[in-house]
Parts: sequence; C-alpha cells; structure tokens
Amino acid sequence: MNLIKGIHHICLKCANEEEYKEVVHFYHEILELEIARTWSEGIMFQFGNAVLEVFANGGEKVEKGIIRHFALATEDVDTCVEKLKAAGYEVFVEPKDIVIPSEPEYKARIAFCRGPLGEEIEFFQER
Repeated sequence: MNLIKGIHHICLKCANEEEYKEVVHFYHEILELEIARTWSEGIMFQFGNAVLEVFANGGEKVEKGIIRHFALATEDVDTCVEKLKAAGYEVFVEPKDIVIPSEPEYKARIAFCRGPLGEEIEFFQER
C-alpha cells in the first residue's frame, strides 16, 4: 500500500474581497474550473483529481507568496504524522477531525507539518 496517493488540494488565501472576486472570476469564468462547494469563507474548484481551495479571509499578503500549503491525500493521517515526528519534522497541527460547513458538508481528518524548506504540508484524509 502506498501511504501517499497524490496531491489533494492547493490552497490560496486572498487578502480582501476584491482579490477573492478576481480569483473566483479567473478560475471559474476564465479557466472554467467546476465549483465543487462553497461556504461563508471560501470556495473549492475541482480539476482532475485535485482541488483548488480559495479563502476570502486570508488577511494581509504573505511575503512568502499566496500559496499557503499543499495537501497530500492519504488514507492514514496518523501514520504520516508518526513518520514525520520520527524523522524530526515539526508537526504544527496534530491530527484532528474536521467538518467544513459547506454544501454538501465535508468531513476529513487532517494534520499539518513543515517540510524541509519550511513549506507547509497538509495531510488530508476524506471521511
């Protein structure tokens, strides 16, 4: 069994409502990505086997760039975290179950770590 199945989603966070509207226009109207779900703070676009997640409430622009993290799809978040910790990597969000209050509701188990270059990686297990 392969522990990692692929990229689950890419996350973008907009600094304000104007940026959010432009991002939604670009990905939905121009690139014609399908809207998978929406909620009060964001939207998800489906493309192939991946998702682009956009948050409207990202706050100030980040110096490192607008992509905040990437998510790896897995069937076992907890095993991923155990391996990361054993290798000495920082896990800054321990495994937890979440429910995105979207339509339809979206349940998952997640955890976050920092990679070797400081990149943020989410491990995402759909429920």
